[in-house]
Amino acid sequence: MSPDTPIAVVDFETTGMGPAQGARATEIAVVLVQDGRIVDRYQSLMYTGVYIPSFIVQLTGITNAMLQDAPPAEQVMREVADFTRGLPLVAHNAAFDRGFWQAEMARADVPPDPAHAFACTVLLSRRLYPEAPSRKLGALGDWLGLERDGRAHRAMSDADLTAQLLIRLQRDVERRFAAELGERAVDHALLERLQRAQRQQLARCIAQA
Repeated sequence: MSPDTPIAVVDFETTGMGPAQGARATEIAVVLVQDGRIVDRYQSLMYTGVYIPSFIVQLTGITNAMLQDAPPAEQVMREVADFTRGLPLVAHNAAFDRGFWQAEMARADVPPDPAHAFACTVLLSRRLYPEAPSRKLGALGDWLGLERDGRAHRAMSDADLTAQLLIRLQRDVERRFAAELGERAVDHALLERLQRAQRQQLARCIAQA
């Protein structure tokens, strides 16, 4: 995969904690990052017929009434599959979003895309910013001086903030490990390696990549 390939930053809002517990997606946003900047966006509510509990309504502001006119989840996921075809993925707390990504794509009968591997900005921030007071997206964004556009726990606002965090992570890796990187870019493949590395071994991980 080319270092110039865009990275698709994904965020879901959902009815609960996981597909295994019967939760479904209510909203998805995807922000494309390329060469250190945001280049495109996709966002949609999505209708599944699954009831949104009141505490989730309070958290996200997405109501059951709002979803009545939303496009079917299967249609949305097919559009997302087209939008992200051939692109690697990033999410904040990627295990959560990966679960809904796989479940909703399967329900839409979308075959898996081999490019759709997830890197996680929570794991990366643990390694790059051990002094940060929190790994929560909003708190981490505040600590780094990133600007949120919109309400927390709405898909586009969270995806946009995660995209800003990704760009900052890439720049900080470039700055801290310039000698180990040489002329190489901080691409998705390197981010995947770094999120699995021990914090004390980041320089060695980059040099050996």
